[in-house]
Amino acid sequence: MARRAPREDPTDDAVHVGGPKHSVAGAPAVAKALTMAWEQMGVRRTALTLARVNQDTGFDCPGCAWPDPDPDHRHRAEFCENGVKAVAEEATLRRVDRKFFAAHPVAELAERSDYWLGQQGRLTEPVHRAPGDTHYRPISWDDAFTLIANRLHSLPSPDAASFYTSGRTSNEAAFLYQLMVRRLGTNNLPDCSNMCHESSGAALSHSIGIGKGSVLLEDLYAADLILVVGQNPGTNHPRMLTALEKAKKAGAHIVNVNPLDEAGLRRFHNPQTPQGMVKGTDLADELVQVRLAGDQALFAALARLTVDAGAVDQAFVSAYCSEYEEYVAQLQALDWDEVLAATGLERDQIEGLARRYCESERVIVCWAMGLTQHRDAVATIQEITNLMLLRGNIGKPGAGLCPVRGHSNVQGDRTMGIWEKMPAPFRDALEKEFGFTPPADDGLDSVDTIRGMRDGRIRAFFAMGGNFVSATPDSEATAAAMTGLDLTVHVSTKLNRSHGLCGAESLILPCLGRTERDEQLSGPQAVTVEDSMGMVHLSQGRLDPASEQLLSEVAIVTRLAEELFPDDAESSGDGVDWAGMRADYDTVRDHIARVVPGFEDFNTRVRRPGGFPLPHPPRDRREFRTATGKARFAVNPLDVLTVPPGHLLLQTVRSHDQFNTTIYGLDDRYRGIRAGRRVVFVNRDDLTELGLADGEQVDLVSVWTDGERRAEDFRVVPYPTARGCAAAYFPETNVLVPLDSVAKVSNTPVSKSVVVRLERRAAR
Repeated sequence: MARRAPREDPTDDAVHVGGPKHSVAGAPAVAKALTMAWEQMGVRRTALTLARVNQDTGFDCPGCAWPDPDPDHRHRAEFCENGVKAVAEEATLRRVDRKFFAAHPVAELAERSDYWLGQQGRLTEPVHRAPGDTHYRPISWDDAFTLIANRLHSLPSPDAASFYTSGRTSNEAAFLYQLMVRRLGTNNLPDCSNMCHESSGAALSHSIGIGKGSVLLEDLYAADLILVVGQNPGTNHPRMLTALEKAKKAGAHIVNVNPLDEAGLRRFHNPQTPQGMVKGTDLADELVQVRLAGDQALFAALARLTVDAGAVDQAFVSAYCSEYEEYVAQLQALDWDEVLAATGLERDQIEGLARRYCESERVIVCWAMGLTQHRDAVATIQEITNLMLLRGNIGKPGAGLCPVRGHSNVQGDRTMGIWEKMPAPFRDALEKEFGFTPPADDGLDSVDTIRGMRDGRIRAFFAMGGNFVSATPDSEATAAAMTGLDLTVHVSTKLNRSHGLCGAESLILPCLGRTERDEQLSGPQAVTVEDSMGMVHLSQGRLDPASEQLLSEVAIVTRLAEELFPDDAESSGDGVDWAGMRADYDTVRDHIARVVPGFEDFNTRVRRPGGFPLPHPPRDRREFRTATGKARFAVNPLDVLTVPPGHLLLQTVRSHDQFNTTIYGLDDRYRGIRAGRRVVFVNRDDLTELGLADGEQVDLVSVWTDGERRAEDFRVVPYPTARGCAAAYFPETNVLVPLDSVAKVSNTPVSKSVVVRLERRAAR
């Protein structure tokens, strides 16, 4: 099949709406994946590349962080439809070269959609937009590093710069990046975790002493009950469906807790087996269609019913938990009218789920951003943890907490030190290893970085991957903050909107992708990643780089560091050997082994088939390193979110042709949408009450204390979502999320419960 030229965005009236599907994957998924792969890579390159995805001697998919089965049970096609799309976008044969930049001024790039920009292909050489210039122009690597170092050194303080990290950065690159930033003298290390699972980390760190989930993949297969909460695995983590299918066949009861009735947890046609393709498996036994922001009330009610039923594991609670009496006292005051108002559920459905929980010996709760991006997200996740503690569902096979991370190695980046609030023991270990004193004051996360840009405290922004402008809230405020900077630098494989909405001076530094061969002085290199369940394994690309001018992320960081700290190369005993770590990534891993707990003998262990699990004290030995030395029952008041009459709660969601801000295509076939993205899904009864009809065009207007925000021209689509709730795609609706509307404790943008009204547009 011939590779097609990049498509243009369709006109606004091209969107086609059909009904939602009731099954996923199967032959349509295979056909869609292969079509996209052939268009981008061609047939031969597709076959060679996909054979190595998620294989023990291949490369880790650049998409989601779902764990791989052990090598003895790994399928030769260990990838999903959306994984193929991610690989195809990276291994594409399309190229963005100097002719492209000469033909497209920065102002035009700022107006283009992320879909169009991504379709253009791989970046091929570093480019620079000088102050006052209209275009990006080629620049040599040496000149680029010198320029960046000079600009950073000219800042009034290292804290006037912020250094963002995307979740796809390798462990080695992330470790070196935070080392460089702390060597410079700041802890301004925002990352994409700030906008997704920061609430999970904050909640779990308080309650169980570690901010990571407590299950391994094998636990799913031994569970009696699995709750999938605020998550759409059919689109966002499709390989999870295979694990759920295996769990279901082993006897697990699966409950879908979600405002949207998504096809992904209905019927799954597993494309890895002939029987699965034809027959399929019904996954969820029950849909609990909870109202947006109602999950805390739901899990508090389940906990109350567990206590009332006398089903508490008193031996576990006595031995391993603290603050139980205070927690039970709060449960006794729970108001059922508030619970039913918050959840939108009937009491008998909640009671039925509670009975199922009490009768199940091994329970796993999985969740994603449907829980983490609410005002009370931390309290909600702590309420889930409370429920699990009541029956000892942490620290035994087949049971535990499972926050499902979105981006490959986003969890590993945090493990490697990408955090603005890194604890003192980590900084002390850096000082011991490298001979300098890291800064002690906390830095800025993603939201506070935007505030710092807006207020003039941040003057330079460096992004290791990602698409900051499109990923963050309050799009107009973020764009204004970014374009007001003195300097922006983006390490990227492809174009995105952040490259057009850039500072007065801007650079784009093109890097190798996961699929590509990385050659350094000591020979071919491999990197490592950590999956959503704390397994660490190797990843090694084999394709020829998209351009001879591409550098690895490790090389970019270390070469910039050599410009920033020229005296390091002359140090004897102290200092950082940046060139040595660039030459051989084993050297980086040796440093990691001495700095990061759990990585002892890193180079040996990671070369074992399947890699190795990081230690997890609650899972491994029921040890809880909290302030009390035990697992903590968290006491949080229930504050029901109310919505004014005539308004709805909006959640921002991905389409099926999308991963985070990367738009692969303009279809969302499981929800019945083709050739467009400006749609809003609303319960049919709500539309009747609002006086709106299927197919009408509306503006979405969010209501906040500082005024209103507007996203224009969306088509109304009746959809089976919970009453009072609506959904629309991001990043188009990020404009509606106020910068100061953040989750308590975690500071995560509240993108899943935005109060909006729908205003009818005048007829065209």
